[in-house]
Amino acid sequence: MKGRIGIRVPPETKGLSKKEGIEPDKLAKLLKAGKVVIPSNPIHRKSKPCAIGEGLRVKINANVGTSRDFIDVAEELRKVKVAVKYGADAVMDLSTGGNIREMRKKIIRASEVPVGTVPIYETVCGTSRKRGYVDMTADSLFKTIEQHAKDGVDFMTVHCGVTRKTVGSLRRHKRVTGVVSRGGALLVAWMHENDLENPLYQDYDHLLDLAEEYGFALSLGDGLRPGCVADATDVPQVHELMVLGKLVDRARRAGVQAMVEGPGHVPLNQIEANVKLEKAVCGGAPFYVLGPLVIDVGAGYDHITGAIGGALAAYFGADFLCYVTPSEHLSLPTVEDVRQGVVASRIAAHAADLARGRDALWDRSMSEARRKFDWQRMFELSVDPERAKEYHQRRISHSPEVCSMCGDLCAMKMVDKLLK
Repeated sequence: MKGRIGIRVPPETKGLSKKEGIEPDKLAKLLKAGKVVIPSNPIHRKSKPCAIGEGLRVKINANVGTSRDFIDVAEELRKVKVAVKYGADAVMDLSTGGNIREMRKKIIRASEVPVGTVPIYETVCGTSRKRGYVDMTADSLFKTIEQHAKDGVDFMTVHCGVTRKTVGSLRRHKRVTGVVSRGGALLVAWMHENDLENPLYQDYDHLLDLAEEYGFALSLGDGLRPGCVADATDVPQVHELMVLGKLVDRARRAGVQAMVEGPGHVPLNQIEANVKLEKAVCGGAPFYVLGPLVIDVGAGYDHITGAIGGALAAYFGADFLCYVTPSEHLSLPTVEDVRQGVVASRIAAHAADLARGRDALWDRSMSEARRKFDWQRMFELSVDPERAKEYHQRRISHSPEVCSMCGDLCAMKMVDKLLK
């Protein structure tokens, strides 16, 4: 391995320290210690870089990308625009249909924020449709990773913790939903069919060399994450996390930025333990949680179940929330689904930030605007100003000072008169 000791400090760090309200030297130290990541491929010039990790605002990610059933490049680019407009700090291209590389390149050009990918998707989609994952080779996977890096991808999800041993845990401990990670499932199937170890684990040093050379960050995927609350915090999940903890340490020694992906479906009473376990096992590496969804029966409303779990996870120390849309488990998201998913996750992130002592002025300003019945100011301060204005104007009160819910029976209006 040709890596160096110490993680490079990208030029965006100074601007980000001001944005986060942290001293530049402190941010640089957290970055070098591996407790903060700044996904920043030099090839991708973006106007809104972000820092993810300890002591910083909670960030959110929005997934976009084609499927084999729906290939509409224009719509995916609209999703990117909408995601960023409503507050996504990063987007991931999960395309599996059409010309995947062209889709990725267009998303990178269109995105003001860091872009992530899952290279194994393109690798498998580029093989024979009939044999699929069976024809994938270690060489083809690493060539795809290098191509993504050359195209400007800022961070990549790589399921390095899916190994022969962790899959053995999966076999010994029966699950309700088995493997729900698409990347994890592809590797489990490939390893079974070819009787080989996961190349992302077997040749991890090569992966680190590529990451160090091109400057992309690793998002160590949880290929064995629980897909239902009944499977949460089970042996396969924890076994994989233990492997990822060791891989985080190797990444740091190679000068490579790494964050760790987390569950999944987790009931409320297990979220704190999951976050603290990751932080302990992975040496404080940034934790990127996929929701988590706190119930399994919220179909059509999983942006809400994910936001509930995300708020709690972030309060206990998770750093990066992957949004969940209303169409989760049901269909490829629409542009409107993306909007709702981003807004829900942004609310969750802010709820955690507020509870952790950040951004209280935002909520205070909203309360003062409400006291003054300053509708325009209220719209401006809302997470989704357009939606707030739309609801207010849908049913206008006879009295312009109050809303149509209470009208002249407005509590604040009545008591303010008495106090004056």
